Amino acid sequence: MIDSPQAWPALPYADLRPTLETLHLWTQIAGKVRLARTPWINHGWQVTLLPSVRGLRTGLIPHDRVAFDLEFDVLAGALWVRVTDGGERRIELTGGRVADFRSGLLEALAALGVPVSINDLPNEVPDPVPFSQDFAERAYDPQAARVYWQALLQVDRVFTRFRSRFIGKCSPTHLFWGSFDLAVTRFSGRPAPLHPGGVPHLPDRVTREAYSHEVSSAGFWPGSPGAEEAAFYSYAYPTPAGFAEAEVEPSAAYFDPKLGEFLLPYDAVRRAPDPDAALLGFLQSTYDAAADLAGWDRAALDIAEGLPGHPRDIPPRG
Repeated sequence: MIDSPQAWPALPYADLRPTLETLHLWTQIAGKVRLARTPWINHGWQVTLLPSVRGLRTGLIPHDRVAFDLEFDVLAGALWVRVTDGGERRIELTGGRVADFRSGLLEALAALGVPVSINDLPNEVPDPVPFSQDFAERAYDPQAARVYWQALLQVDRVFTRFRSRFIGKCSPTHLFWGSFDLAVTRFSGRPAPLHPGGVPHLPDRVTREAYSHEVSSAGFWPGSPGAEEAAFYSYAYPTPAGFAEAEVEPSAAYFDPKLGEFLLPYDAVRRAPDPDAALLGFLQSTYDAAADLAGWDRAALDIAEGLPGHPRDIPPRG
């Protein structure tokens, strides 16, 4: 049963799954629109989606003399297409065929004077069907979408606190529509060994560019077939010796040897007396293990957690 959204709502995967699978494919289409028009940024950061006050948004997408954006408004049950010249279209978010959603979005973009052609094949999903040929009837429950979004807002808030503790190169907190996870990634500043690739339905050149430099990465996914439980994860690339045996917090966290990463069930955070502290403990302790075992220059990279309205104190130099 899907309850009304609370601060840390329950995420019963069996109930959410139909809507999540539909949203996953819809966000892939929107993400591929952004991919087609935005210059490549390190590690694919230019293609991600961001949590917003209404749902998920792309951010500005350049198109010659104008720009546009896309926003999944889960409160209104619509995908908004807005152009900087004032044009806009509303596409209703209802159950139906992915092929129809794709054609409706591309037709709206063309009508607004910002036509886009996209790659037609989903990424990182088993047995992908081209969007234009996906005629299966898909479900969409507005309440399920809102519950998922409410969880993303809480995760984004805590991830942002964790991100503020690092002064080195660090990604935004953003959603990768291929793997459908909200992630934040820290970088040591050192190059990494060439990634072997092999991610299903993702070009190796994308994976190798994403992992061109040493990382400690954490994220959240709402569950997927075969891993039907919302969970947080944390991993390092390359994986330092001893990482799997590291002691991390809280006690519900564990290392999954098949995935090669630490996992923490979402429910363990949601049910904790202090969910924020439980999640921050997981993020910090897994990063500590990755950075210490890999010999990161923590004195140069770590910093006290940022405070609203308080710039960093920078000591005199020279």
